Amino acid sequence: MSRKYFGTDGVRGPYGSATMNEDFAWRLGAAAARFVKAQPGFKSSQVFIGRDTRASGPALEKALVGGLQSEGLLPVSLGVVPTPVVSLMTRSAGAALGVVITASHNPASDNGIKFFGPAGIKLTDEDESRVEALLPAVAGHASTSVSLLAAPLARYLELTTAILPARSLAGWKIVLDTAHGAACVSSRTVLESLGASLVLVGHEPDGLNINAGVGSQHPELMAEKVKDTGARLGIAHDGDADRCILCDELGEVLDGDEILTMLALHAVKQGRLAAHTLVITVQSNLGVDAAVSAVGARVCRSQVGDRYVIERMLAEGASLGGESSGHVICSDISPTGDGLVAAIKVIEVMLATGRPLSELRRVLTKFPQLSAALTVKEKKPLESLRTLSAVIKGVEDDMGAAGRVLVRYSGTEPKLRLLVEGPTAIIVQSAMDKLVAAVRAELEVIKA
Repeated sequence: MSRKYFGTDGVRGPYGSATMNEDFAWRLGAAAARFVKAQPGFKSSQVFIGRDTRASGPALEKALVGGLQSEGLLPVSLGVVPTPVVSLMTRSAGAALGVVITASHNPASDNGIKFFGPAGIKLTDEDESRVEALLPAVAGHASTSVSLLAAPLARYLELTTAILPARSLAGWKIVLDTAHGAACVSSRTVLESLGASLVLVGHEPDGLNINAGVGSQHPELMAEKVKDTGARLGIAHDGDADRCILCDELGEVLDGDEILTMLALHAVKQGRLAAHTLVITVQSNLGVDAAVSAVGARVCRSQVGDRYVIERMLAEGASLGGESSGHVICSDISPTGDGLVAAIKVIEVMLATGRPLSELRRVLTKFPQLSAALTVKEKKPLESLRTLSAVIKGVEDDMGAAGRVLVRYSGTEPKLRLLVEGPTAIIVQSAMDKLVAAVRAELEVIKA
């Protein structure tokens, strides 16, 4: 079933646009409520709503609440909380729905709305198509009031703090970058309660500075602080804290592929890698497959998007999966990406081995890789781009099993994403140059 409004991670766009404004939020809330009430065995009317720190969040929340209430549901606001908190509260309470108002790693001018089902797992493509089909034509009135949950972080803080022994981070200096986003309180509270001394970055949200030069998309400041302060590692989240990017004690940044490979190999040694399987996406480096296969485990790949990762994990019986972007899913703790949990699980490996992050990361040797994101005026069907298709086939034929090409449109932005992996950096660069030239010949590229 095709979707008009939903992308890889909910509905997202510039605030004030046709699909990200108060009227649309009201209609989307009403449609989601209609969808929920049509489910077999519908019982609970409760809906938990969380948001990040964007200035547009409260207005969108008020409108969304109005739409939900118009269909008889009972929204409960969690206020500003990380995305995994909404997932946790939804499944813990057996709520009908969880909603997060966030544009994740996007700039403050954007916002978005994404949904979780009663199990704390994001809605499927089919579910989202059904929600779209139930959109009312006209919006009603925004809510005048909404229930507020007292101490919305309490259960999450208890869960995440319990992953490590009490005070196990005493004497650790850690740089924490919360992107002026939803984790400013939660990640700081957990790490400090475990005894860590924190150097804070991106911890003063003002509604307009979320992800602005900080966070998982901009780890440079975090890395600089690690080197300047002699910290043991750096941790960076995105705006809604479902991502984690790390920095070792030398100031070198680690992505999701390195985090997942470390966690997978440690789990194999401990005999704890469920189904002996790691789930990653088509975006992840081929080096992950090589490293995991070398210890007798296997890798399965899904399409890009952490909800597709969890769907594959459920199908395979796996408990560990994620994306190179920093979404890491430890499903024995949370069925969605959780930046804090990912960081704590890596610290757990550091404590168990007594080795610094700069050594642990060596378990992954990446294949030469280049990626590009070209902003395009129109997302023409890829199969209609004959020149690009011919170039892709030529590159794939040349590299054979020693490399790969991935070309896809972003599910949340007007971008065409290109990825090339191959046996040498020279071959990869040549292939990327050919792909970019082919794209420019057939699409109007606004910027690279």
